[in-house]
Amino acid sequence: MAFGAFVIGDEILLGKRPDRHLGFLAAALARRGLRLAWCQILGDDPVRLAAAFRTSFASGDVVFSFGGIGATPDDHTRSAAAAALGVPLVLHPDAEREIRGRFGAEATAQRLRMGEFPLGAEIIPNPFNRIPGFSIRGHWFLPGFPQMAWPMVDWVLDTRYRQLFGAGRWAEASVRVYGLSESAIAPLMEEVDSRFPGLKTFSLPSMGEDGSRLHIELGVRGASAEIEPAMEAIRSGVAALGGTLVETEGSGAPEASRDRA
Repeated sequence: MAFGAFVIGDEILLGKRPDRHLGFLAAALARRGLRLAWCQILGDDPVRLAAAFRTSFASGDVVFSFGGIGATPDDHTRSAAAAALGVPLVLHPDAEREIRGRFGAEATAQRLRMGEFPLGAEIIPNPFNRIPGFSIRGHWFLPGFPQMAWPMVDWVLDTRYRQLFGAGRWAEASVRVYGLSESAIAPLMEEVDSRFPGLKTFSLPSMGEDGSRLHIELGVRGASAEIEPAMEAIRSGVAALGGTLVETEGSGAPEASRDRA
């Protein structure tokens, strides 16, 4: 089962607001021994949104979608999801109850539009202001505001996907390597990939602000049972190549199992 994400909004593409959802979702999954497989950033274009949703619905992936579920004319996510599924938008009775509970006599027809979801959807409770998101076919549609969306993500993961949690699912560990270039460590990475098929090696070069003190974060991601043997192979390989290394936080234990509550 793969997890994916859509971040929706012209303001993201135009640089008027930075995206914060990708980093949060990746970390929320990692804390539970899971990982994010892909993310797309899309503008408020109903045709592109519907096409993207058709593809993701067909994939079978679990998908979190952030943004575009308000009631103004530039919010197209709800209607695009319905178009992708070939179903109408209908006012969900649970969403209507939540919206009326939030606004009382001021629950206007315009506000009730925020409770119109594709036929067959279920609501996602919003502890911030009671305006719900919705879910359908393994897709979880959330507001664009982090203070609303992020508690909703936690609720979805903890109530719907807890059976997937576990250190045996996925983890990451790395060390910082000094004195070696990426070309020098490439054969070592290939060897580790070959020996540990449940993992994938990665290298991330960095340098100081003045361009000095180049180092490489070298590590592995994947099945947690293979993490420590692979890291020992990396440490031995770096030493054999004449490099030096510095342990990073958590390099001796899978991050997912260490951080999981």
